[in-house]
Amino acid sequence: MTRRIRPLALALLILVAFPGMALAGGDGNFETYQARGWTWMFLASFGFGFLTSLTPCVYPMIPITLSIFGARGKDVSKGRAVALATVYVFGMGITYAALGIASALIGGGANFGTQLASPVVVIPLVILFLALSASMFGAFELNLPASVQTRLNQIGGKGFSGAFAMGLVGGLIAAPCTGPFLAGLLTYVSTTGSVVGGGSLLFVYALGMGVLFWVLAAFALSLPKSGAWMESVKSVGGAALLFAALYFLRPLIRPLRTFASPELWFVGVAIALAVVGILIGAIKLSFHGPLKEKLRKGLGVALLVGGSFAAYSWKLAPATHIPWIYGDEAAAFAKAKAEGKGVVVDFAASWCEPCTRLEVSLSDVDVHSAIVENFVPLKFDVSDDNDANEALKARFLAKNLPAVRFLDANGNHVGAINAEVSPAEALKQVKAAAAALRSTDRRATNP
Repeated sequence: MTRRIRPLALALLILVAFPGMALAGGDGNFETYQARGWTWMFLASFGFGFLTSLTPCVYPMIPITLSIFGARGKDVSKGRAVALATVYVFGMGITYAALGIASALIGGGANFGTQLASPVVVIPLVILFLALSASMFGAFELNLPASVQTRLNQIGGKGFSGAFAMGLVGGLIAAPCTGPFLAGLLTYVSTTGSVVGGGSLLFVYALGMGVLFWVLAAFALSLPKSGAWMESVKSVGGAALLFAALYFLRPLIRPLRTFASPELWFVGVAIALAVVGILIGAIKLSFHGPLKEKLRKGLGVALLVGGSFAAYSWKLAPATHIPWIYGDEAAAFAKAKAEGKGVVVDFAASWCEPCTRLEVSLSDVDVHSAIVENFVPLKFDVSDDNDANEALKARFLAKNLPAVRFLDANGNHVGAINAEVSPAEALKQVKAAAAALRSTDRRATNP
């Protein structure tokens, strides 16, 4: 009975994990947890590390790690298997901690978001996601060459040193699936320069990735036999990888950032398309069947992924359109002086998802009204990593994004927003800046 339950439990776990991975890749920004303090940063690092371990990038490594731990061997005790898994995970932790320390020392992650918006980085990453997705849908088997796998399998007999050595490189296999959370984490580490914080956060991230391997070692789990349920799991994984490809293409392709509407009908249609995609066979049908089945499967996958991405984009669609003045600082301040208002400066970047979500809060009807009543809106696009943009951000004390600055007509700061906030908190900040603006005006009129 127990042997029957294990594959079913694992199937349910993966079925839940793959949609979670897709949402984590699109919405799992480190800045959200950074605003809540160190406890949340460590918890989130562990949690997203665990989600990474459930992605297709890690799946080919499972047979190798089982051999390393001796989980399939009758002559290896469970205690030794867990000890080997611990050493393996510790090796992963050392690799990721070194990455965190290096980012803190040299600022390697300071422009990580910019790099993720560069075609040189994004296009190969998207191609990899598409290849992994095709593998999930059965186009080819994603396995290491037999000679390499045989050689790696022999490491299991080399004890703790072999497990540690494999752990040092094993974590890098999951790098393509780490997603925006790790990008935000590296950006935070590089800008703060905290060696202890960077090393420990990345180490905890690796511990989260290691949970799967501890479970495999502790319960001597072998890979479940293939079947119809496994094909469904792979289809979910393939769809999630296609979603991830669209997510990473979003900064490069403007229509992917602007096609969504904030209206409820839009998200209703998006969800309906995703449901129809599932119903006509996105998950259950196979690409190995007759032509008619292949066509139904392809249409179903397209509707599921397209509908899911549209629903995600709906979350980022501004409710109203703030009348921004783009890049013309002189015109914005001249208008502010003429109208007796201040200036609100927003720094935007196509790769900055927290900036996009903050703009959704700023576009809330009440927040929008408070802004246009008291301030002239000025927006700078700092997507490109160049000296001019860096100097511009430094002048407005906006080193990190998101960054919104409230100033009076003479350029004096009267308020700021430095993180993604809810519409209610945004309204509170705008009102506080407006009150400070009025106070500044009264002092200037009555010296």
